[in-house]
Amino acid sequence: MTEKIRIGIIFGGRSGEHEVSLMSARSVLSVLSPDKYEITPIGITLEGDWVVGDDVLTSLEKGKTAELTRVMLLPEPRENTLYARTPSKSDQHLRPIAQLDVIFPVLHGTFGEDGTLQGLLEMTGLAYVGAGVLGSSVGMDKGLFKDVMRAHNIPVLESIVVSRGQVETGLESVLTLAEKLASYPLFIKPANLGSSVGVSKCHSRSDLLEGLYEAARFDRRILIERGLEKPHEIEVSVLGNDAPLVSIPGEVIPSDEFYSYRAKYIDNQSELLIPASLPEQVSEEIRQIALRIYKVVDCAGMARVDFLVDRKDNSIYVSEINTIPGFTQISMYPKLWEASGLSYPALVDRLVELALERKQDRDRTVRKYEGEQ
Repeated sequence: MTEKIRIGIIFGGRSGEHEVSLMSARSVLSVLSPDKYEITPIGITLEGDWVVGDDVLTSLEKGKTAELTRVMLLPEPRENTLYARTPSKSDQHLRPIAQLDVIFPVLHGTFGEDGTLQGLLEMTGLAYVGAGVLGSSVGMDKGLFKDVMRAHNIPVLESIVVSRGQVETGLESVLTLAEKLASYPLFIKPANLGSSVGVSKCHSRSDLLEGLYEAARFDRRILIERGLEKPHEIEVSVLGNDAPLVSIPGEVIPSDEFYSYRAKYIDNQSELLIPASLPEQVSEEIRQIALRIYKVVDCAGMARVDFLVDRKDNSIYVSEINTIPGFTQISMYPKLWEASGLSYPALVDRLVELALERKQDRDRTVRKYEGEQ
């Protein structure tokens, strides 16, 4: 009998996308076969505590975590152990509670999708699903990502990054910079967040003022970007390590003025068109650009690449890359693979396989130099 893979599913997190992560995790947990996997659900509270216990996911959803067990991973290779930690007046007592082969981080946003968790997992030597430290951090910061795209002649809209401090102490100059960038509409976004949290579409200076303050609540770096009027909002899914595959493109028809948090998760009125309503040549160009981006930022496992296509002339612009995209069964990432012939349960299995393959490749790296042979 084949030995089960011991998998830890991490969800929640210290992020404005905490609730989205819980939704994604519930879907992933629902399709993991107990015949294949020994499953350990691990929640991270909004305060940053790692917790396990009976139905830990529901406990996080309800915000009732006091009775859960605090846990931790040690940043030591070959350990592969999840420890319960019991604080005393003078010390921390650690008790091993689970052995793990692979981690599936179902975390969106800061402290999960931005390279921080990936750095810890690299230190532990555990296999994990998704991009490494480099791909995660570059993909997470929208300003840096766009600079990398420009360096590789990949089309993006004009944008600048300002700091929270600039907004607080030099607001007038920030408003002037933004209005010199392009005419309205302008988009304001926290540089390091997803799910449209803190994003504003601005049609006037008063909108811009409100948008800057809103984005500054969620990040110290703020992206200001030229907007398009009602573009095609296109998404493609990429899957793989060194030889990635790309799905057919899908199109989002948002119920809001753009694909806002409300349009994504609350009102249930947005439509998803699969395949996208684009000329075949444009769709194929988008797929090729997505593959190129995936390799440029050194992604692994999975990513969803988002595009804007100008309705006037079908000009293609890269919006962003999501290295841990929304993963509910109605999210675009799995739906695009389903339309491309890969079911949701098979997709999750494949991601675990890719994580284990990636670890095997990492383990081939020589860590000790012994001089000329």
